[in-house]
Amino acid sequence: MTATTSADNRSRIGIDESGKGDYFGPLVIAAVHVTSDIEPDLKLMEVRDSKKVSDGRVLEIARDLRQVCKHSIVAIGPQRYNELYAKIGNLNRLLAWGHARALENLLERADCNLAISDQFGDERYILNALLEKGKRIQLVQRTKAEDDLAVAAASILARAEFLLRLKRLSEEVGTALPKGASNVELAARMVVKKHGKDRLGTVAKLHFKTTKSVLGKTEEA
Repeated sequence: MTATTSADNRSRIGIDESGKGDYFGPLVIAAVHVTSDIEPDLKLMEVRDSKKVSDGRVLEIARDLRQVCKHSIVAIGPQRYNELYAKIGNLNRLLAWGHARALENLLERADCNLAISDQFGDERYILNALLEKGKRIQLVQRTKAEDDLAVAAASILARAEFLLRLKRLSEEVGTALPKGASNVELAARMVVKKHGKDRLGTVAKLHFKTTKSVLGKTEEA
């Protein structure tokens, strides 16, 4: 039995994020509204957790998903991310803030009373943020939420937006910015060498340990 059974044939919003564990690039949260009548289309597209799909295929599926599903994408660029992280001081609360924004935006266009997301923190933070806007919705947080088709669709849209924005940032600084959080130090040092240390905050999430390592080495040099 998969995790989708509890929500099968129900109108629901899936929420997922991309970029949380990536040093470079934005944090992207996507919310996707899925109804029973469009589920067959998503299955034909072979929509599944973006971590199980190649980058090229993610971009292809995302193009179709944007046409088929009502959706909302909140992309928090590195500079804004760093500002929010400094203010909020907690990644789970920042994630909840982004989830609430994506949900709020989609609920303006989609009539739905159920949302599903991965388990990452206190759901009251999301619900309270929505209530401030007069929005009420049942929020289900659980592990392996990507097993649900709606959450899988959100993961595809979030990852596609992350990849597009990471590519754009790479072009802007003239350095290939790698995905993930390992093997990123060389690219970070190249950004600092070419553009100065302040530029790093426009392409990277500064609270990662990499920043201290990179700026420490730069200052020593």
